[in-house]
Amino acid sequence: MNRRHFIKLGASASAGAPLLALAPTSARAAEERRAARAGKSGFTADVAIIGGGLGGIAAALSALKSGLKVVLTEETDWIGGQLTSQAVPPDEHRWIESHGCTKSYRRLRNGIRDYYRRNYPLTDAAKARANLNPGTGAVSALCHEPRVALAVLEEMLAPHVSGGRLIILREHKPFSAVAEADRVKQVTVRNLRTGKDVSLEAPWFIDATELGDLLPMTGTEFVIGAEAGTGELHAATKPRPANQQSFVSCFIIDHVPGEEHVIDTPRDWAFWKNHVPNLTPAWPGRLLDLTYFHPQRRVPVALGFNPEGDTPGVPLNLWRYRRIAAKANFQPGTYPGDASLINWPQNDYMLGNLVGVSETEAQKHVDGAKQLSLSLLYWLQTEVARPDGGKGWPGLRLRKDLVGTDDGLAKSIYVREARRIKARFTVLEQHVGLAMRAKETGLKEAEAKAAEFADTVGIGSYPIDLHPSSTGDNYIDFGTAPFQIPLGALLPVRMKNLIPACKNIGTTHVTNGCYRLHPVEWNIGEAAGAAVALAARKKLGSSEALANKETVGELQADLVTLGVELRWPA
Repeated sequence: MNRRHFIKLGASASAGAPLLALAPTSARAAEERRAARAGKSGFTADVAIIGGGLGGIAAALSALKSGLKVVLTEETDWIGGQLTSQAVPPDEHRWIESHGCTKSYRRLRNGIRDYYRRNYPLTDAAKARANLNPGTGAVSALCHEPRVALAVLEEMLAPHVSGGRLIILREHKPFSAVAEADRVKQVTVRNLRTGKDVSLEAPWFIDATELGDLLPMTGTEFVIGAEAGTGELHAATKPRPANQQSFVSCFIIDHVPGEEHVIDTPRDWAFWKNHVPNLTPAWPGRLLDLTYFHPQRRVPVALGFNPEGDTPGVPLNLWRYRRIAAKANFQPGTYPGDASLINWPQNDYMLGNLVGVSETEAQKHVDGAKQLSLSLLYWLQTEVARPDGGKGWPGLRLRKDLVGTDDGLAKSIYVREARRIKARFTVLEQHVGLAMRAKETGLKEAEAKAAEFADTVGIGSYPIDLHPSSTGDNYIDFGTAPFQIPLGALLPVRMKNLIPACKNIGTTHVTNGCYRLHPVEWNIGEAAGAAVALAARKKLGSSEALANKETVGELQADLVTLGVELRWPA
């Protein structure tokens, strides 16, 4: 184990108090004091999960329920990924209130609603709604503040933290890894506040990072961008690694009529106010405009924006699209105005990528995405057309407090596409796309079903929703049949003890478009954690051994016990 010393999870009280998930700042300090007193520079566990997003948390919970000791890292000070640090309410399918997700994901959803009922002064009518939607947003049946999801996720992990079975290292980013003979031996994460490195050793590693960061560090084979030669209807004609979906720097604003909250002119305002995306088919005009390219109809469509009410004749009011707090749901005086999460076509950043480029270039594009979002806000405050013929809504206020940052933008970029493992099995459009399934089965699209996988470890449903790309593809958006998640897509072709847990599974550029959303990512993570737990119980030395037919059956039985749905109802 070389000259480094490691703290084992579940150590005696003399090693110091366990990390408390309910108080992140105190928790970090306690963890650092514990390591300092013992003179340690790392941790060992049964599984090290790198990335504290939804997939990472779900993986941790399923591993912990099986008795494993877990260390979980997170780059920001908020666990929860796209639901919290990226600030995006859940994108879900139409049956989510009754079926089509795991028991623990339903616990998360119910927990969010119960948190509002316990802690917020809801109106009697809102409190009585079984399917409470705090923001009554249009995009989701559960539009809510990111801090509420954070509180519920912390609550779900708290017993394991207090019991010493789970250590959470917040503000720690993967920095390097050691791999030998197709196995990951060690991952080093860096404390982003102190600059100190912490080494993690475990029999199993789970990559739950937003961009698949462990894959290049460990030498795990992976793919980026658009593949060719897959036989998919929407595949590229030749490999295009740089062709990746746009990403977003999200933010929250509320509207306080009669007040002035216009921000300073953004640094890149002169560029963004006249920017026209270079896409095929062509975007209808400037990006900062209320006309956009409809993803399914593929024609220009006018949108509306009115924080004071809907505009007659306008089909979609962007203000309500991802509204996370509708003041009508709360007692008078709770909110000065509605609050809305801004993740729209108008702040999709298409000018560069986060993977396949240098760290310097990636950071340049992160900065560019932030400038685009600030420019969009400034445009809404000063130039967007109002129904009364005026321009701009100066009462729009950037809610820095609701995202927990100084600049008012979400802690992390909302990512749609990452590195993807070269997997033992890759999900193709032929397996899930309605048009291709109809062609293969001879059924009408409305009757087509997705391919069934003998090694299913969960289910999901969402259209293939590819946003405009960095190399000029406009929206590619089409229907899918409710689908399964095959275990083979979670197993790398070579690496023996690394399993992906989110957008980095074995999909293509096309099918990533339906496997990347909140409930599917959670299911993927839960399956990854359960697979590691089974491997530990059976003393399996490699992910390849998990693909054995008998072992798959045991894993599926474990997942059913956890409350994971493996198949859609007939």
